[in-house]
Amino acid sequence: MPSIIVSPLKTIGEMAARHQATEMISLIAEKQDFHRPGIVQASRHLKLAMNDIAFAGKDGLVAPQESHVEEIIAFARAWDQSAPLLVHCWMGVSRSPAAALIAALAVSPDLDDAALAQKLRKASPQATPNSRLIEIGDAALGRHGRLVSAVKEIGRGADYQGDAPFALSWRHN
Repeated sequence: MPSIIVSPLKTIGEMAARHQATEMISLIAEKQDFHRPGIVQASRHLKLAMNDIAFAGKDGLVAPQESHVEEIIAFARAWDQSAPLLVHCWMGVSRSPAAALIAALAVSPDLDDAALAQKLRKASPQATPNSRLIEIGDAALGRHGRLVSAVKEIGRGADYQGDAPFALSWRHN
């Protein structure tokens, strides 16, 4: 069963080692510096510079773009699924849960959007997927509004209670 580990930045080393993740997507502000866990292959690390905003360009911040989502989709489709994919952002609450949903649908397009969003909510009560990433992902994956609706249905996550990595797993249909 494929799974994606969603993590805040500060636990990526622990999560990579615990889950033997050799592939990783980082969604982090442009000048945010960090060390890639040694277990993660450099050739299978996608680093996307973006801020956690839901609208285009404010005060020099980088909003998620179509090109970012296209890279997430391409990277996910090249993921061999022999080990979990590690996806992280600063807190593991907004950008990375959105990217996890997009990646899951990229590799398993027959998944039901609403059921996948419910799995996300069950795995992480505090996840609030970035709405701009979700909207762009919905369009790029040809979901015809289903992903946007599913994420709206689960609503905003609970108030942040601290770092809480989680796994999003599903069965192929």
